[in-house]
Amino acid sequence: MGQDSEQAVIAGVGELLPTLRDRAQETEDRRLLPAETVKSLAEVGVFRLLQPTRFGGYEAAPQTFLRAVRMIAGACGSTGWVASVVGVHNWQLALFPDRAQQDVWADDPGTRMSSSYAPTGQARVVDGGYRLDGRWSFSSGCDHASWVLLGAIVPDDDGKPADFRTFLLPASDYAIEDVWHTVGLRGTGSNDIVVDDAFVPAYRSLSFTDTAKCRCPGQEVNPGPLYRIPYGSLFSYAITTPIIGMATGAYEAHVSYLQTRVRAAYGGVKAAQDPFAQVRVAEAAADLDAAWLALENNMRELMEYATAGEKIPMPLRLRVRRDQVRGTAQAINAVDRLFENSGGRALATGTPIQRFWRDAHAGRVHAINDVERALAMFGSGEFGLPVTDAML
Repeated sequence: MGQDSEQAVIAGVGELLPTLRDRAQETEDRRLLPAETVKSLAEVGVFRLLQPTRFGGYEAAPQTFLRAVRMIAGACGSTGWVASVVGVHNWQLALFPDRAQQDVWADDPGTRMSSSYAPTGQARVVDGGYRLDGRWSFSSGCDHASWVLLGAIVPDDDGKPADFRTFLLPASDYAIEDVWHTVGLRGTGSNDIVVDDAFVPAYRSLSFTDTAKCRCPGQEVNPGPLYRIPYGSLFSYAITTPIIGMATGAYEAHVSYLQTRVRAAYGGVKAAQDPFAQVRVAEAAADLDAAWLALENNMRELMEYATAGEKIPMPLRLRVRRDQVRGTAQAINAVDRLFENSGGRALATGTPIQRFWRDAHAGRVHAINDVERALAMFGSGEFGLPVTDAML
């Protein structure tokens, strides 16, 4: 698919934004995305942006997908979060063996997957594949998916960790337990996935060793450059981008609010005329611009190497992770500064600024946003020390 198709998706997302804003409180109250929201996102093509063209997808530049996510999250944080993590799963499935892709998409290319990668359940090797058992948490959008991607450590014969794999299971092999009662990202429906001794054929699993090396079986049938960039680069930005979007939504709501706000405690001065408020807005805008420009530049460089068929250099992969965690931190700094500058009325239930503030902080605690770990990896690389991490 060409740029015209990608831009049509972006235009379609733009048309959805007013409805998503109006529906944001309902989404939070429901604790999951309304079905009509998911239907609208699917109809404009959000979930197909990273899907292979052979299944009706766009194989779009990752920047296009992330731009759409930022726009959506700027209207409703929970909707942006689900659009991102569910949308990026189509990219990951394209790395699986073709037979797994056919299982999911052959009859319905619009089939969606949720995920939970932390290896909290158990996997064991059996004839023809694996058996999975246990509970996995934080599976965002699982009520709108009919397959799930679960992470588990595979032990060797001595019971020691031998491999870390992602396993693909249909809805018939798991149950969803409603446990999602939170202070932020309430509308994501990130409930628990419970599996009771399910068999997973070998072809429905993918090793993180392969994804870290950018050499996966799905590349045989999906040879495009999109599927030759690192998992750790794209997935990590699929978490940071909605947080940037939430902070952007907070910024837009804050600027609009301050244009009419009068500060009674300071003699009825209009808040927009307060030079300190102006400085805080400038600082927040600078943080958001810096985070986004780094993202776009990094994704462009990744795709240039992938398009040329060249190995993506480790310094670039390390820089992507450095800028990703810094991007999250910059977005949090921005939304904090804006919230602090909004006054007591921002505390009211239903106001956009407090919802964006809570949602952004909820996204911040995702494991991929471990700032010190990512920065230490970058520093090790700069000093010429070996760096081994599956999320690079």
